[in-house]
Amino acid sequence: METLSENRCFGGVQGVYKHASSVTNCDMTFGLFLPEEAQLGPVPILWYLSGLTCTHENAMTKAGAQQWAAEQGIALCFPDTSPRGDDVADDEAYDLGKGAGFYVNATQDPWAKHFQMWDYVAEELPTLLTRNFDIDGDRQSITGHSMGGHGALTMAMSLPGRFRSVSAFSPICNPTGADWGRKQLGAYLGDNEEAWKAHDASLLMADKGFDGPVLIDTGTADNFLDLLRPETLANAAAARRQQIQFRMQPGYDHSYFFVSTFMEDHVAFHAEALYA
Repeated sequence: METLSENRCFGGVQGVYKHASSVTNCDMTFGLFLPEEAQLGPVPILWYLSGLTCTHENAMTKAGAQQWAAEQGIALCFPDTSPRGDDVADDEAYDLGKGAGFYVNATQDPWAKHFQMWDYVAEELPTLLTRNFDIDGDRQSITGHSMGGHGALTMAMSLPGRFRSVSAFSPICNPTGADWGRKQLGAYLGDNEEAWKAHDASLLMADKGFDGPVLIDTGTADNFLDLLRPETLANAAAARRQQIQFRMQPGYDHSYFFVSTFMEDHVAFHAEALYA
């Protein structure tokens, strides 16, 4: 593992690291914030999964999360959204290929060789972190924005016992029923729509739910609302009587101005679960 940068940040350290991934078959880069408490022993971790077109850097520099994580003594991990490299398959459209991994394990060519983002985020990267940093692997929570909100919700519901809490900012809630989802799931997983269901938060909510607290924030002025389909997740949670805070925030859009506005709420929400 190569250290690309380390900067003092709110009493802790914001680092950026690169490593060779055996899962994605390429080099991967991630950001990791460690609070001051990590000097004394392992700390809990909050995973932040970013959205379409993003790298590890977007949330790391725009979300303002480190300040609130430092107050709570929580580590933050910012993985990349897809594999990278000259030999990694890509597409001319912004919503497929590099920057658009959708947190699935691709089974179709030309994506399958590198686009194994589920295993990377759920298995390889957590193992790497707990081996090399003072991270308490028994205390994990997860959040994300847009495509990353989709990933956070699907991983939380599909990996019972892994995460103590889950939240999302303007998540893609029903990818099997919207253009942000059907295109990508078809490309990565093939035409069998049964295989897509494991990556649809609304369907998973109806089928499994989450054994813990859930927080969702979406802006009423989000210009992608028809693609996000928040009502599908809200209805599934209500039918299941899932423990959930579902908030439509008046006037907010899809940007990091929205994310940073409510980041303190989300970090505090996860801290309550991580330190319970």
